[in-house]
Amino acid sequence: MTITPLNEWITAKNEPLIIAGPCGAESEEQVLQTAKQLSEIPRVKLFRAGIWKPRTRPNSFEGVGEPGLEWLKRVQKEYGLKTTVEVANAHHTELALKHGVDVLWIGARTTVNPFSVQEIADVLKGVDIPVFIKNPVHADLQLWLGGIERISNAGIVKLAAIHRGFHYPGKSKYRNKPLWEIAIELKTILPNLPIICDPSHISGNRELIPHVAQKALDLGMNGLMIESHIDPSAALSDAQQQLTPSALKELLENLVYRQASPKNPECNDTLEQFRNIVDEIDDELMNVLKKRMMVMEQMGDYKKEQHITIFQLERWQEILRTRSQWAEKIGLPRAFVEKMCLLLHEESIRVQTDIMNKK
Repeated sequence: MTITPLNEWITAKNEPLIIAGPCGAESEEQVLQTAKQLSEIPRVKLFRAGIWKPRTRPNSFEGVGEPGLEWLKRVQKEYGLKTTVEVANAHHTELALKHGVDVLWIGARTTVNPFSVQEIADVLKGVDIPVFIKNPVHADLQLWLGGIERISNAGIVKLAAIHRGFHYPGKSKYRNKPLWEIAIELKTILPNLPIICDPSHISGNRELIPHVAQKALDLGMNGLMIESHIDPSAALSDAQQQLTPSALKELLENLVYRQASPKNPECNDTLEQFRNIVDEIDDELMNVLKKRMMVMEQMGDYKKEQHITIFQLERWQEILRTRSQWAEKIGLPRAFVEKMCLLLHEESIRVQTDIMNKK
């Protein structure tokens, strides 16, 4: 997959891309006033505004549509900001291209539908325009990859992913749970793909935005998309997760911007020493895990001979209880150890099942 680095078309080298603007373009005055203040923040390189708003239920504010694209032209001309909008179908894409929008993004509700993404990709064939693809609403990495691949197959090389969190049925302080591990896995699969974090949609409220934004930068993400409104209290959508331009400026000034790799040779040497120690420990860990699996195989053989079921509830409950207690005694996080036990148990069940199925 051919991907043009962000610094070759919009940002300085090693500088995170900052995208800001209102959740929705509500009026010409609101768009221009917000853009004017954002243009005074040097780090902001892209002005975002929802022209079409996909809403869960009708009769909510669903965007102003095509007239808003004319307002974005004024933003480009009067304040020198590049613009970006969400497109959800071929018609949106055609209109955005017609009105000279600089960057397109595909939203979470669209990424879940391969037909819609392909429809957009077909319009983009032969067009040189950057496209960002948000993760799907639910935690499905394959759908996210599929959306990226469809746009790439259309010949788009200025690509980036946007991590905006995932719908989570359980209790969470976030509007959309970050599930950082999925974004990390995407980066592992596509190392050249820039990933931009959307702290606004992850947080759902402005109080959490600084924490999420800093975490994203600490993980090496390539930028932030943060919603900013001239008067968030009067916003027609997502009022709680939007910052005023002045609050955004303060946030960006207080963030710690880290380097992907150290420039100091001495620092590199120290990191290498730590990595060598980790390698040695991991080698020991692999050998311990191998010993454990060998015992599981022996146990599986014995259960088969004695006609005993693989899953033993009381034993499993005992493992969870005792390992959690052991973890707490030595200062390991309980949740981490429980996850590790679950993985080991799943593999143990698989090993013993294979033994049971052997004739």
